[in-house]
Amino acid sequence: MAPFEPAALPDLLPVFYRRLFPHGPYGRWLSYGGAVKNYFQLREFSFTLRDDVYLRFQSFGSPQELERELQKINPYKIDIGAVYSHRPNQHNTVHLGAFQPQEKELVFDIDMTDYDDVRTCCSSADICSKCWTLMTIAVRIIDRALVEDLGVRHRLWVYSGRRGVHCWVCDDAVRKWSPALRAAAVEYLSLVKGGADTVKKVTLSHPVHPFIRRSVDVVEEYFEEYALLGQDILGSPEKWDKVLALIPEEYREALQAEFPRKKDSVQRWELLRARLERTRQGGRAAAQGPCYADWEVMLQFCFPRLDINVSKGLGHLLKSPFSVHPKTGRVSVPLDLQRLDQFDPFAVPTITSLCQELDTASSDGEQEDVGETEPKRRTRDYKKTSLAPYVRVLEQFVEGMESARRGEKIRQSDLQGDF
Repeated sequence: MAPFEPAALPDLLPVFYRRLFPHGPYGRWLSYGGAVKNYFQLREFSFTLRDDVYLRFQSFGSPQELERELQKINPYKIDIGAVYSHRPNQHNTVHLGAFQPQEKELVFDIDMTDYDDVRTCCSSADICSKCWTLMTIAVRIIDRALVEDLGVRHRLWVYSGRRGVHCWVCDDAVRKWSPALRAAAVEYLSLVKGGADTVKKVTLSHPVHPFIRRSVDVVEEYFEEYALLGQDILGSPEKWDKVLALIPEEYREALQAEFPRKKDSVQRWELLRARLERTRQGGRAAAQGPCYADWEVMLQFCFPRLDINVSKGLGHLLKSPFSVHPKTGRVSVPLDLQRLDQFDPFAVPTITSLCQELDTASSDGEQEDVGETEPKRRTRDYKKTSLAPYVRVLEQFVEGMESARRGEKIRQSDLQGDF
């Protein structure tokens, strides 16, 4: 893949917004079938331009108007905000206090930097294939809970372009949720509590909630490869002391003595689990109850870490899908949940590689059809590149929402016919 040079962005962005950005499905997504009048016009967009020029409260009469603006100003970043009571670009003309956010997708922002206390391979904005497993685990745990526990249907998961993932929950009812409801959902999905000075951040009590049990099942699938082999969390006395600090004192001394006799993290973990599992089979005083310290360790090292402020506030902005990350050049692409374990952030197309793919396709002798309309030609353009499968994920997501909306209309029509 061609290396990305940030200095080249001003030259590449006009090509991206004119020939690669999926304006069609993007506009269909944010219009929500036109079910609510002026829904798209009341949506806030925010643009970051070159030299960190920041434009908030932008709004557009139609997806086509947004498309023209993107091609005119070529923003370095696009953020999406709430649907407001009045058009955001007219907010200065509205009576003070009358301009209020009305609706917004429930969003989640999971950032790798929030795991810096439990990953040793990287830190800060850096990621690698080892720690990316944490994002895979996060998507699987949160997505299952959204569908099975909270009853939502329409979730769009998106790679941020650098070090994390975003989720957009787009169900009609959820978009109307109050900040209190959104905060309650995040609270339900949160287990890791405490800041940098907190040693033990996960504490379980008996009986363990089904959501936590199912989350442990997901973590189990990845724990050996990620934590024991990849991060080697019991690989040295210094490392295993951090793990033993999370389990009850009554087990620590014996394990401290036996760990050096085991050859690696895998064997040491097997020993620790065997000791603790015995307590769940009646080997601990009844008054103390079962010990879930091994589960607590697994969850502290692997459970998703959510930013509650991003999710609960309607006025909070979140980076748009198909933005280009100005530091990495990678496009913020939707995730195919059927192929989640195969997703490789380093294989995501960059704006540089996509523009080169367009050049290659043109030089391979493909002739421009002079009678072809601009939207049709542009559709054909991104289909010639490695962006195509990611656009298809967005299209399938939008088609699923549109199909559900049609089904609901038929159901309502049938109900009315019964009276």
